[in-house]
Formats: sequence, structure tokens, C-alpha cells
Amino acid sequence: MIERHITPAITSLLGKYPVLTVTGPRQGGKTTLLKSLFPDWPYFSLETPDFREKVQLNPKELFVKSGHKMVIDEVQRVPELLSYIQTIVDDDREACFILSGSHNLLMLENISQSLAGRTAMFYLLPFSLSELGQKTQDYENWIFRGFYPRIYDREIPPGRFYQDYLETYVQRDVRQIKNIGNLNLFQRFLGVCAGYIGQTVNYSNMANAIGVSVHTIQNWLSVLETSFIVYQLNPYFRNFNKRITKATKLYFYDTGLACSLLRIRSVEALDNYFQKGALFENFIINEICKRYFNQGERPPIYYWRDHKGHEIDLLIDQGGQLLPIEIKAGRTFSSSFFKNLDWWRSVADVPVGGSIVIYGGDEDWNLENGRLISWRNLNQLPA
Repeated sequence: MIERHITPAITSLLGKYPVLTVTGPRQGGKTTLLKSLFPDWPYFSLETPDFREKVQLNPKELFVKSGHKMVIDEVQRVPELLSYIQTIVDDDREACFILSGSHNLLMLENISQSLAGRTAMFYLLPFSLSELGQKTQDYENWIFRGFYPRIYDREIPPGRFYQDYLETYVQRDVRQIKNIGNLNLFQRFLGVCAGYIGQTVNYSNMANAIGVSVHTIQNWLSVLETSFIVYQLNPYFRNFNKRITKATKLYFYDTGLACSLLRIRSVEALDNYFQKGALFENFIINEICKRYFNQGERPPIYYWRDHKGHEIDLLIDQGGQLLPIEIKAGRTFSSSFFKNLDWWRSVADVPVGGSIVIYGGDEDWNLENGRLISWRNLNQLPA
């Protein structure tokens, strides 16, 4: 079993909070992780229809039979359980519940109503590059294959896995989150989103491409975010003038899933794909996000763009200063890599913590205007 780097963050808060909640995409490894961390605890999955029905009919019976220490998987399927858990942990200081679920917004809505101040939240994404510990392959292999555990545990071909994953997701999970009438249009929408990787979200253009309303596009994006398919990167515009872009940029939580939607069927096809740079950017930002999530933190990341087209791919808010990062898929260094970083440093009216370019090459360099870091050495980024 591959050790998950989020483990110390979870175990460090065991006993300090009466409830620990782990959320993340379906098949991201939550169940395997929790069973390995708490092997002696009673485990219940509300994904099982007959068991779920029993719990819905008599929620109190679950706690009478199993006590006040247990792991409950897919808890968002029976949200009324949270009210019982709230009452139990308020009355019993020794009670401890580990909850998990794969629908982020549904989880947060229910937990904020019942368990606010009583639970610590953790986000488990598919494997990170550092967890897999294999860096001999080219980055195109990692982007194409993606990082879902089942691909590595069962050696399932990526094309097969993502086809099945998407079909199951659209037919089951989407219906649980929102009543979407035309699933064929929704599937087209997924493909359009994959084409928007690294671009600012334009609801009107998306709506016109699919033939639905802007309101529908906004609702559908919330569905994809709820189920950990996509996320939106916010622009950084504090302390800057109003001529800064304030639209979000779109990324996928897993590049293998994006490649499947883009009908990229091989590593060779990816290598020749005209937007390979956007997928590389997505891959790098995902790895940085996982680094923060695995420490039990939310990624303090943004991008920056002005009305003239100057752009910084990523800004990391380090508390007292911003760390600007450019992401380049090229394997050979070019002085142009630092062009936007040099310009941004000259106009930024906030403290700047150096300049970094993450690129597709293999060697790290300290240069006069910043650091060049290989994608293989993301652990070299400042914490």
C-alpha cells in the first residue's frame, strides 16, 4: 500500500476534535486510507443501499449497537446522522467519529449546520507525484495517466478507467447532486471545460458553445466543483488597481481525466497536443495544491493578469509576501521564461518573495533574476 502523505495531519488532530471529516473525489483513496488508519474501529458505508435504508429508518440504532467511536463513509447520503453525532459529541467527551464523503459542497452545507466548531476538515486528492515516488518517466506520462489510485493498484489502462469513471459519474453522482435533465448536453459541457484548462472562465461563450443559458453553465460548474472534477483559481487583485482581470481560471483535479475528455488516447498524442502547455500547468498546480492539502491546509494560491495581457501563472500567498511562479512546459531554458516575472516585480506594490520558474527540464538553476526549478523537484519550492 502506498503511504498517503496526509496521514500525519489527520492523526495529529485525533482526540483534539471529536469529529474528523475527510472529503475528496470518488475513488481518490479515502476508504482505503481510513480503514488503514483505524483498522479496529467499526466501519460503515452509506453507499450500500440496504444498509443506508436501515439507517434512514432508525438512525439512533447505529449508535446503540456500535457505540460512539466509528468510521462512517459517504455520510452525505444520510445527512440527518450529523444531528445525532452533534448531540453525542456534546454529551460524551470520549466520543470520536471519522466521517468521509465525496460531495464537497453537500458535505460542507450539512456539516456547517450540525458540526460547526466540532470537526476538522481534510481534503484527500488522488496520489501526488511525491507519494508515488517515481520520477524516471517523462512528465507527459504522468499527465496522461493521471493519479487515481485504482490505475496504479489494479494496473487499469487509463483510457479504460476514465471512460468508466466518467460514465459512472454522469449516470450516478450528477443525479445525486442536481436534477439535470439532458445528460448528453452535460457530457458535452464536460468536454468544453477540458478545453478551457488554464483559461479564464467565460460563461457566455460556454453557454453559446453548448446551447444552454448562462445560469445553467454556472449551475453545472458548481456540480463539477462539488464532486471534485474541476476547481477555479481566483485572481489576486488586492492592492492593485481596478484594471486587473477578476475572472477565475479553470483547472481539473486530475489531468488524466482531462486527457480522456479531450480524446487524447496516448502519450504520443499528448506530446503533439497544441495545448500541452496548459495541461502541464494544470499538472504542476495540482501538485502544489496536494502539497498543501496533505498538510491539512487550504492552498493559498492565485493567478494575476492585467488588461494588457501581462500574466503570472501562480501566486502563493506566504502571509507577509507573495511568491510569483511561472510554469513552462519547455525542457530547454530560455531567458524569456522570466519576462513576465521581471515585469511583475517592477509594478507589484506588495512584498515579493523571489521569482520562480517551474519548467519541463531536469536541472535546477539559481539565476540572477530568480530560480529555475525542474518539475521533478517540486519539493524545492519554499514551504
